[in-house]
Amino acid sequence: IMAAITAVPPDPAAARKAEFQKWAVHDPARPLPPVVDPGPAGPPVSAPADAVVLFDGRDLAAWEGAKGGPAAWKVENGYMEVAAKTGLIRTRQGFGDCQLHVEWASPAVPVGHSQERGNSGVFLMDIYEVQVLDCYDNKTYADGSAASLYGQYPPLVNVCRKPGEWQTYDIIFHRPRFDAAGAVVSPARFTVLHNGVLVQDNVELTGPTAHKARPPYKAHADKLPLSLQD
Repeated sequence: IMAAITAVPPDPAAARKAEFQKWAVHDPARPLPPVVDPGPAGPPVSAPADAVVLFDGRDLAAWEGAKGGPAAWKVENGYMEVAAKTGLIRTRQGFGDCQLHVEWASPAVPVGHSQERGNSGVFLMDIYEVQVLDCYDNKTYADGSAASLYGQYPPLVNVCRKPGEWQTYDIIFHRPRFDAAGAVVSPARFTVLHNGVLVQDNVELTGPTAHKARPPYKAHADKLPLSLQD
């Protein structure tokens, strides 16, 4: 089957940057992304031969707790699940530039509204967040939507599936580069597909993602852990 989607602007990165400059962080007036049905989830597929498999459905050997030591999240039936009050988990291995595949599901029985609905996050280098949230029939601030680059860029469209259904993120990440004095040579860049749909197109971050703030870059190592918010 072949299908076409609406054409993107000739310079989508420039267009998004110009749009970004109009809005304060978490501005409630910022337009929400249009809702698009991504279609049903396909069957599971195997990881590529050269991939670093960070979770194989059996254990959390590749992960540790926020303060070190074993990751305390629950593992059962082939998935990991956040365990209350155990904190975030992060990979024991560091990563810089990478392509990351994530499969996630929000609670099948929704509780709360806006940012209370299945709120989590995928942090590249433990610093730069792709938001995880149940945005199926759940209004929130645009730059906190599922697949947003938190506090900076909403997704182009909202393609969330129903609560309890499996969803995917495919994230292409280019780490920021710094010179010897710690100045930014090139910013962090993200391309994100949510449920197979392009929602972030080579977007440049202004600095670390943060709640109610847009802090500047600070020079850091070339490789740092990936982390998952509790």
